[in-house]
Amino acid sequence: MIQTSNNILKLVNDFLDKLPYEREPKSLYDPIRYVLSIGGKRIRPVLMLMAYNLYREEPERILMAACGLETYHNYTLLHDDLMDNADLRRGHETVHKHWNVNTAILSGDSMLVLAYQRMAQVPADKLAQVLDCFTETALEIGEGQEYDMSFETRDDVREEEYIEMIRLKTSVLLACATKIGAILADAPQSDVEYLYKFGEQLGLAFQLQDDLLDVYGDPKVFGKAIGGDITSNKKTYMLINAYNLADEKQRTELNRWIKAETFNREVKVAAVTRLYDEIGIRQLCEQKINYYFDQAAQYLAKVNVSEERKQALRQYMEELLHRNK
Repeated sequence: MIQTSNNILKLVNDFLDKLPYEREPKSLYDPIRYVLSIGGKRIRPVLMLMAYNLYREEPERILMAACGLETYHNYTLLHDDLMDNADLRRGHETVHKHWNVNTAILSGDSMLVLAYQRMAQVPADKLAQVLDCFTETALEIGEGQEYDMSFETRDDVREEEYIEMIRLKTSVLLACATKIGAILADAPQSDVEYLYKFGEQLGLAFQLQDDLLDVYGDPKVFGKAIGGDITSNKKTYMLINAYNLADEKQRTELNRWIKAETFNREVKVAAVTRLYDEIGIRQLCEQKINYYFDQAAQYLAKVNVSEERKQALRQYMEELLHRNK
């Protein structure tokens, strides 16, 4: 039986809620439990289970590995929040705010170890292949984060550099999820690679959606203040293309806001958003998002299982395409 994404999400959340943390000291493990309890879309474990379910029944068989991937993802968020000095994550205090910086570092390190421990609980004949994929992905994500940080001090970031950065920082983990799900289901090697590319293209679309929602989303739905990327001058697809496509007057104004050391947050967000509107950045970003969703759909079409078995995954893609948070 093919499970819907909602059924699989419930499996993941129930499993995460019941994971025991019996080791001491509790002050090390309580932040880990906290991070994994404050919600999230759980896209990565859901994709892993759905990829597995294309070929095999009872996707709950690989819940531990899927939750290992979710543990890893949340470890990266914990450290991202620390590097960004962010106050909130999913509407809750970040670990370094709720506890302190040292706790965030140490609990984050322990989350990474737990992620590997959970991921390693796969059949012995699949262990090497799974850990190779997971480890390569973890290295790529670190590389993507470094590129992202280095972009902060550059004013010449090209669109193709940005796409490669988000591929490494975000989309390879979705690709890893679908690939490992396929590996654990004994999928043909060609399907394993198609599902990797499917996850990768889906991840690119997903990150570009985040860029778009950060400017045009509803803050009540999106879960955080709109315009964070604008106020921090983050080199997003939006800002890079606005700068490249602006006329002289628009570029001068954009530069003025980027270089301003003191400003009213709401005024800056409104002014830069207006420039985006004038230049047509929203439409450009939406076109790029649709392009990557189309690419993902083409790779899924190549996967050698029946259309009926793919239907739940296609429906999940549609939900992601039309998300507003």
